Amino acid sequence: MLTFDINVLFNYWDLYMEGFLNTIKVSLIALVASFLLGALIAVFRIAPFKPLNWLGTIYVEIFRNIPLLITVYLFYLGLGPLGINLDGFKSGTIGLSIYTAAYIAEAIRAGIQTVPKGQMEAGRSSGLTYNQTMIHVILPQAIKIALPAMGNQFINLFKNSSILAVVAAADLMLMSDRINSETFLPVSVYAFTALLYLVVTLPLSFVMLYMEKRLAKTS
Repeated sequence: MLTFDINVLFNYWDLYMEGFLNTIKVSLIALVASFLLGALIAVFRIAPFKPLNWLGTIYVEIFRNIPLLITVYLFYLGLGPLGINLDGFKSGTIGLSIYTAAYIAEAIRAGIQTVPKGQMEAGRSSGLTYNQTMIHVILPQAIKIALPAMGNQFINLFKNSSILAVVAAADLMLMSDRINSETFLPVSVYAFTALLYLVVTLPLSFVMLYMEKRLAKTS
C-alpha cells in the first residue's frame, strides 16, 4: 500500500533546503558558464576560418551525442591519472556546463543564421572588424532570436542537475535519496522533491512562454 506522509517534508526540511539551495547554486553557475561557452562555440561554427569551424562542429557533435552521465564521470573519475581530483560538486558543474553548452551553441548558431547577412556587411562597412561586428551587432540579435530555445535548455539544465547525485554532490536528489533511506517512504520523499523542482521550472516555463510571445509581436 502506498503511504503518503506530509511530516516527511517538515521533519527533513533542513536537508531538503540544503539540497535545493545547492541545486540552485550549481544551476546558476552552469547557466552562466554554458551560455558563455555556447556563444563562443556558436561563433566558431560560423567563423570564416575552417579550423574553428571544425573545432566547433567536433565539440557540438561529441557532447550532444554522449550521455550527460558519461560527461560528468569523465571529470569525476577520468582526471585522476592526470593528478587532477575534482569533487562531485565541481565535476558535476563542469560536466553539466559543457554538456548544455553544446545545445546552447546550436540555438545561438541558428539565431546567427537568421540575422540578415546585410547586418554583417553594414557593420564592416562602418569600420568595425569582423569580431567587433559579431559581438556588437550580430550576437545581440541572434541571442534575442534564440532566447526561447535557450530558455528551454536552461530549464533542462536545472532538471539535469539531478545527475550530480551519482557523484555524491549534495544536491536535491542526493538529499532526497538520504531522506528516503531513513524513512522508507519513497512516494512522500520524491513527491516533495518533484514539488521543489516544479517551484523553479514552472515559473521559468511561464516566463519563457511570455518572452516568446513578446518577441513574436516585436519581430
